[in-house]
Amino acid sequence: MAEQTPKTNTGTNTGFRASAPGYRSGNRSGQGSGPRRGGPRREFSERPKPEFDQKIISIRRVTRVVAGGRRFSLSVAMAIGDKKGNIGLGTGKAIDTSLAINKAVRSARKNMITLKLTKQGSLPYEVTSKYGSAKVMIMPNRGKGLVAGSAARELLVLAGVKNVTSKVLSPSKNKLNNARAAFEALSKVASRKVEKPGFRDAEIFS
Repeated sequence: MAEQTPKTNTGTNTGFRASAPGYRSGNRSGQGSGPRRGGPRREFSERPKPEFDQKIISIRRVTRVVAGGRRFSLSVAMAIGDKKGNIGLGTGKAIDTSLAINKAVRSARKNMITLKLTKQGSLPYEVTSKYGSAKVMIMPNRGKGLVAGSAARELLVLAGVKNVTSKVLSPSKNKLNNARAAFEALSKVASRKVEKPGFRDAEIFS
């Protein structure tokens, strides 16, 4: 009886079938029967430019004590302007940051004033105002540019005022009080002033 030799694998049969699950025919460059790539690009519409430029003066967390405990919310002070003489200042308070910012913008729109600027974009004369312990003086200079700091500079930039010098004559570091003092000073050279420049939260900053 002849001995049977065992069958050896010649290496030609890989053991994979075309109908096996997970097998995809085609070349290795990814151009097989799989999903196509590089389809039509999406066209995103550009966002419209806002009417006024915005700048957050201060944002802080405030607490109100009620019978059930403490309630936390965010208070945002916002300044808006078009750099053409229009400037507004307002605050908003809400639990959510975006909602507080929207309230502050609406409040700033209600309290917007239009400044009477010279042809060079400067103030016609020196103005001074005081709010709380914050005192701000703004005076025109002769072509020296905008020399200001703290929150007063943010208001002057948004209003488009040039060639002025601003000084904060108080040790107060409260940006909101400095901004309110600067806003009251600018309202003295405005063609349209706020009705009550006392900045009471119940009346203006609601």
